Amino acid sequence: MIFLIFSLVAFYLEETGSRSGRFDSLHFRFRRWMQIGRSIFVDRTVQPNRLAVEDADPSKFCDLLKTSTTGSMARGRREIEPCSKTYGFPIYCAGWVPFSHIPTSSASQENENENENEGDDKGDSAASDASDKLLVALGGGGGEGRSGVPNALVISGFDFPSRSLSDEPVIRIGTESDLPYRMAIHPTGDGIICSFPNGSRWFKWDLRGSRDYKKLALNPSEESLTQLENVSLQALCFNKEGSVLATGSEDGNLRVFKWPAMESILSEVVDDNSVKDLDFSFDGKHLASLRSSGPCRVWDLNSSSVIANLARESGEIFRFCRFSCSSDDNQVLFVIAMHDDQGKIITWNTTTWKRIGSKRVVKDPISAFNISPDGKLLAVGTIEGGIVVLNSKNLQVHSVIKKAHLGLLTSLVFSQDSRALLSSSFDSTARVTAIEAKKSNGLSMWLVFLVIIVAILAYYFQSNGLIGNL
Repeated sequence: MIFLIFSLVAFYLEETGSRSGRFDSLHFRFRRWMQIGRSIFVDRTVQPNRLAVEDADPSKFCDLLKTSTTGSMARGRREIEPCSKTYGFPIYCAGWVPFSHIPTSSASQENENENENEGDDKGDSAASDASDKLLVALGGGGGEGRSGVPNALVISGFDFPSRSLSDEPVIRIGTESDLPYRMAIHPTGDGIICSFPNGSRWFKWDLRGSRDYKKLALNPSEESLTQLENVSLQALCFNKEGSVLATGSEDGNLRVFKWPAMESILSEVVDDNSVKDLDFSFDGKHLASLRSSGPCRVWDLNSSSVIANLARESGEIFRFCRFSCSSDDNQVLFVIAMHDDQGKIITWNTTTWKRIGSKRVVKDPISAFNISPDGKLLAVGTIEGGIVVLNSKNLQVHSVIKKAHLGLLTSLVFSQDSRALLSSSFDSTARVTAIEAKKSNGLSMWLVFLVIIVAILAYYFQSNGLIGNL
């Protein structure tokens, strides 16, 4: 009876809490934007350059978002945390800037070398400060037309000790009528490839003076990516070393290039079967590719041939693929699949290519997925704005962030040191969540709760003479 009462109270708090966290004034307009977002990121039936902005005025949506956020803070409904910021446009892509790898100009490098000789203590302090000052890259906008919502690339700072995103962007680049849809950040600091509906551009970092991220610039490169002109990319990524680039387009063209020469390694065209996701193995020898239909394919990049076709089971729809991040012999391939509108993670052995496990992890459709660079954690984001972080070895839940965003998540990316998780959403917000070590006292809390229940029951039975005096 007592346990039933506790359960009912918990259920009531959960339901009222979830309702109070919603922004009622946004509901009808926001609902249309979420439908569009789901079509792009989950069903992949709408291209970003064909957004029906006339059905949901983005400028009014952004104004409503700001108004409702302010009003909700006054009512105590939902306060915007410092780790989350609103940027005024739907965010389609996001990533971490490898600031420590970005080279400085030669003159600046000479000054840095002179400063290094001034003292080890000062150098250690500067290194520590630099490790706590991180940068995130965000891209998105309102698409074509006169929606009133700008298209832009934004670089913002994140201060790890205070767990807060900077109030003002470090860099903001307007892209006029072109919507930044996908991005691939070069792992060694060369720059960013940004995909637009009708092509891609290469942006290069420019760091002058001291290694202060506030002095960082991002400039469009004069080098044109002719191989990617007039191509709407759905997926693109670099391998770990940044020496190979894989791209997948809306028209079904999968291509892999040597970087930066852009020499073709492999190419596959499957008409009317767009490429949805791509990922390189840790050693760079294999590439996994997912299309809108068919199996997950694994390619041997040395021979440019398919070595495995990972079939779906009845009712499964594959969404994302990621290799485990380790150099040992226990590598696996994780594939996100939807089954009856519920999300699950499937694992394959990378030697035999046999399915070795499957687990349902969320009850909502999954719109974003990634793995931490140290290989220990997986992150899943849903169209309802929730985030679940799991242990990669046993798929046990590490942490849950309910209502991290107002709606559909568009990207999830762990920082290079795996200390933080960047998430972005169609609701115009980006959030950085610090990854805390899982507390070991979870079991002890349950034991305390159990002891309390047993004590209450013992007192009840003793008071009614059902047991003897203790």
